[in-house]
Amino acid sequence: MLDQPRPDTAGGTPEEVLHRVFGHPAFRGRQEEIVRHVMTGGSGLVLMPTGGGKSLCYQVPALCRPGLGVVVSPLIALMEDQVAALRQQGVAAAALHSDLPEEQAREVRRDLARGGLKLLYVSPERLLLDGTLDFLTRHPPGLFAIDEAHCVSQWGHHFRPEYRGLGLLSERFPEVPRLALTATADPRTVEDIRAQLGLQDSPVFRGGFDRPNIFISAAPRESERGQLRAFIRAASDGTGAGIVYCGSRARTEQTAEWLRGDGHDALCFHAGMEPEAKREAHRRFARGDAVIMAATIAFGMGIDRPDVRWVAHLDLPKSPESWYQEIGRAGRDGLPARALLLYGAGDIALARHRLLESPAPDEQKRIERARLEAMVSIAEAATCRRRILLRCFGEALGPGDPENCGACDVCRNPPRLFDGTVPAQKLLSAVLRTGRRFGVGHLVDVLRGRVTDKVAQFAHDQLPTFGVGKDLSDAAWRGVARQLVALGALDVAIENHGELVPTDAARPILKGEQRVMLRAETVTAAAPRDRAGRSAPPAMAGDPLFDALRAWRKREAEAQGLPAYMIFSNETLASIATARPLDAEDLAMIPGVGRSKLERYADDVLRVVKEVG
Repeated sequence: MLDQPRPDTAGGTPEEVLHRVFGHPAFRGRQEEIVRHVMTGGSGLVLMPTGGGKSLCYQVPALCRPGLGVVVSPLIALMEDQVAALRQQGVAAAALHSDLPEEQAREVRRDLARGGLKLLYVSPERLLLDGTLDFLTRHPPGLFAIDEAHCVSQWGHHFRPEYRGLGLLSERFPEVPRLALTATADPRTVEDIRAQLGLQDSPVFRGGFDRPNIFISAAPRESERGQLRAFIRAASDGTGAGIVYCGSRARTEQTAEWLRGDGHDALCFHAGMEPEAKREAHRRFARGDAVIMAATIAFGMGIDRPDVRWVAHLDLPKSPESWYQEIGRAGRDGLPARALLLYGAGDIALARHRLLESPAPDEQKRIERARLEAMVSIAEAATCRRRILLRCFGEALGPGDPENCGACDVCRNPPRLFDGTVPAQKLLSAVLRTGRRFGVGHLVDVLRGRVTDKVAQFAHDQLPTFGVGKDLSDAAWRGVARQLVALGALDVAIENHGELVPTDAARPILKGEQRVMLRAETVTAAAPRDRAGRSAPPAMAGDPLFDALRAWRKREAEAQGLPAYMIFSNETLASIATARPLDAEDLAMIPGVGRSKLERYADDVLRVVKEVG
């Protein structure tokens, strides 16, 4: 257990606390407005992207206001990481959760009783226990912060039923400000959060969902391993981490295995693993190693690691909200990062079938179908993906922003659209004439005029559609099929062997009553450059001082049993390497070096700077 920090960080103005404790010279975006609102006793809902600085919106007023700041958090690992980071900054913080050993839990309760804590992280279940509520009634807190607030809503992508009970806070503690915070919530979810937490009359602070430092791209899944290998080569800087999201547990294990065969330090993570194995994988990732995590969506909520340089999806996410939160785990340090989505027609069809068979109420199924179709639109986009994604959150790029966002593959390498009505009719006709019993591979053989054993077996070389598609490549025909699935004109028989089946939407296309514009298949572009013109991601490694500081940080983190970024972020180390401070006064001017870290690490950091020169 870490040494108990002195609880001397309370008091002062928000600006003083921001600089003294956290080492930042000024607030960003709407942080100052939110902090001022809470300081005057106001409640509200904060919508800010991952890495946008939500935590400071409650941590700073909690340290300035009298009383305890109570933070409700859904995950034990998230609570522990945030507490460890705060204690590094000299803040008297602790967590109460079910995995805490009884001796440590008693110590936390003693600290609470004597007023020795300024921030307490707690699960919703623990908060709503009678004993906890009675204690807080006797010792009114300075504020409540409800982190990951989308868990409150039944429309949220990580709905947690136990979060619904938090509505009683407005009744039992009407004078205590309540701040709900989330990085992902569409308009429906926002209103549900406000209703559940009694925040209907409180303001919503929108920090903007755009993450321009993340270059987003999507591509049909043609050669999964080759595509992922090329993406990792372009996106990795050799110092940060990457995440590969897979649709099944088995796939995470298989992906991690072949990545290790390629020489990567790759781990897997899914809900079916033994608890100790999951903890060890999470620990390896969190401590700052340059690892690749192949995981299901069970991994990720509460990941605070700032130097994740890339995130890849090997399957279509179920909604833009899910995708946004998952890719948002990259580039939390504000430096260039990349996201790749690989998908296929089968993904789209499987997701639609699962929704159709879901026992959920019709209204919820309707909403989830709309979210899925929005995700399909992003994947198959022929115009700026970023604009489509932001519209899902009720946001648009500003009027001053150019049409070309500069931060997605469509804007960097605009696809060519063509009138695909005739190719669509040819493919639909081939599906019908072969009896709706075959997958895309066989249909392409028929259209391209190849007499394979299967074509000869079923006499499909005698069909009128045999050989009528020689003008298009195999990849182009697969693209036509996938886009017709996305348009809803074709379905995939998931329960059998992936046979393509026409839907009612195919009829007007076959009759020539509906024109079909399709996107020509394109070759993946080279590594992008961000809006500032820098290659993404930047190669910070190679600077002798930066590398020496990272080596010192790793030793220090291992000695304390902490993730490396909790000592100093890569961004702070890069600033130190650039500034080359001569003394503690110079070091104190570096963003991210607060008073506590200055006292702890100044001598070591200055020694490294002097030794490397």
